[in-house]
Amino acid sequence: MNPIPLTTRPEIDGLLAEMFFEFVSLAEQSIRRRGVFRVALSGGTTPKRFYQLLADRKHDLSGIEWFWGDERNVEPDDPQSNYRMVRESLLDPAGIDPAQVFPVPVRVADPAAAAAQYDRTLRERFSGWDALSPSGFPKWDLVLLGLGDDVHTASLFPESPALDRHDAWFVENRVEKFNAYRYTLTPPAINSGREIWFLVTGQGKREAVRKLLQGPENPKLYPAQLIRPTRIFLTDDATP
Repeated sequence: MNPIPLTTRPEIDGLLAEMFFEFVSLAEQSIRRRGVFRVALSGGTTPKRFYQLLADRKHDLSGIEWFWGDERNVEPDDPQSNYRMVRESLLDPAGIDPAQVFPVPVRVADPAAAAAQYDRTLRERFSGWDALSPSGFPKWDLVLLGLGDDVHTASLFPESPALDRHDAWFVENRVEKFNAYRYTLTPPAINSGREIWFLVTGQGKREAVRKLLQGPENPKLYPAQLIRPTRIFLTDDATP
């Protein structure tokens, strides 16, 4: 893997503050150039703290369109829902216009139909001449990602079917370890982002970061190796 810019800070608060200023600068540049900033959001505890920071700083978020890089196959009011977490930590506190928000239309009994519907929604939003990569995938202005202990990212889990999907942007993904479906952007639909950021904190993630950055190379077992990040934000205790 080519060298990736690493931003490390001793504490999570300092790291999130650094990430906040980078996010705001990137959003302002994108809105100035293209009139919109399209971001794919991550779930998880650490991103939640970042979303709370975005809401607390009272920055103008009116030019941003909010999407989800992955979702659980649960109703939107379920405590496990990524949408609910983002709504409670960012969307409602910041008073974001619902017209800017594009959650996954979860259908618990028919995840394939829900994934196909969201795939269509993404294609409708990314329909401009400058909104697609040369290979026909969405040019996100930013994709936010976490990293699991098992080196999964988004809902791309080890040895799951979505790892081999190159014909769609967004799919349902059967995850045997949970005996459940998840929803996720496919690897090429993540890698088409202009900016792709990993946010990783905690000593428990140190080995996952080592496998991501240093191998051994085995993306079937370590799915995050399929992704080509432009930045990785780390606390010191997560640095291998």
